Amino acid sequence: SLEEAVSHVKSNDSVFFQGAAMTPTVLIDALCERYKELEDVTIYQIHTHGEAKYLESPYNEAFKLYSMFVGDNTRKGVNSKHGDYIPIFLSEIHHLFRRGIIPLDVAFVQVTAPDKHGYCSLGVSVDVSFPAIEKAKIVIAQINPNVPRTRGDSTIHMSQIDFGVETDIPMDVIEVAEPSEIEKAIGLHVAGLVEDGATLQMGIGNIPNAVLANLTNHKGLGIHTEMFSDGILPLVEKGVITGEYKANHIGKILSAFAMGTQKLYDFIDDNPSIVFKEAGYTNDTALVRQNPKVVAINSAIEIDLTGQICADSIGTYQYSGVGGQMDFIRGASLSEGGKPIIAMPAATNKGISKIVPFLNQGASVTTTRAHVHYVATEYGVVNLYGKSLAERAKLLTSIAHPDHSEQLEKEAFERFKY
Repeated sequence: SLEEAVSHVKSNDSVFFQGAAMTPTVLIDALCERYKELEDVTIYQIHTHGEAKYLESPYNEAFKLYSMFVGDNTRKGVNSKHGDYIPIFLSEIHHLFRRGIIPLDVAFVQVTAPDKHGYCSLGVSVDVSFPAIEKAKIVIAQINPNVPRTRGDSTIHMSQIDFGVETDIPMDVIEVAEPSEIEKAIGLHVAGLVEDGATLQMGIGNIPNAVLANLTNHKGLGIHTEMFSDGILPLVEKGVITGEYKANHIGKILSAFAMGTQKLYDFIDDNPSIVFKEAGYTNDTALVRQNPKVVAINSAIEIDLTGQICADSIGTYQYSGVGGQMDFIRGASLSEGGKPIIAMPAATNKGISKIVPFLNQGASVTTTRAHVHYVATEYGVVNLYGKSLAERAKLLTSIAHPDHSEQLEKEAFERFKY
């Protein structure tokens, strides 16, 4: 029973939650209901979906979250006394578990029912779940027939599961929004950098989708990414994404997790052309760089005039996480013909410039200025690679919002005296 399964979590335990669309919400909610019986339970996770009751009163009396990525549902809690953030590359989280740096007592996961050979699938979120399952003393699974069965390193034998709870709930879906005119303009600029035969890494959101929408006439594109969403589907259907020029997993879409609509999950289900691996593999810079013309598309909260990227905090307020940005920025820059790209609107919805003289006080440097190459806004694309500080300032000012360009020019002149 559900109650029996979660009863195996004890006070002072360290518990891992699988994330993204595979968040085991039924198990998590049942655990939260035990808050009066528990104390000092530590939760480790990356990006989860659902309410995250464990960060809300009164449940947070028993739990504290240490998150390695921050989403909408955990942002407030992580920035309170009930949570904290662990800065780490997505490619290295597995080391925390396998090397015992973070010992795990229990792992909560969501899986398919076992097949005729006794194997369950971790569905569309392999990422850091696999090493957590390996090292946790107890594995508790939410078994759901609606989970897509995926290929790659996503299978675990039922003997690895200590307690299973059968559920029948729909997959967590994320609907695709229509990109704004600004996002469409950014997408058009970035798509202009993508060559035939390129290998793509992109995240979820309107800008990646806007880029993909402009690639319908390309040929021989491949996917080697940490995650993907619905934006790739039209390109697969049109035969644009073939993976024929990739150096590894030729002809396959390689990813660590996926999030999107039910159409995406139906496409993924038992599809031999899609390979899910743990993030320590997909985000390995040495592996990424082997592919030709790697185009890595990432975003930023703000970028200073020298090219320093803050992508995970607003000042001292933890907003998201390091994730895989550096893994793929570096992989793309070392790839033959590769192009690491930071794509973002020139200003926020409130009109605040995202290109700034200096990063906000307390802001983290997610990607150093030495790693940054292409930066794209709705006003164009510039390449900072090999450029001096003063040259970078001029280039970035040229793609800033017109409302802020004059002030940025003044700040740059005072600093660099050009």
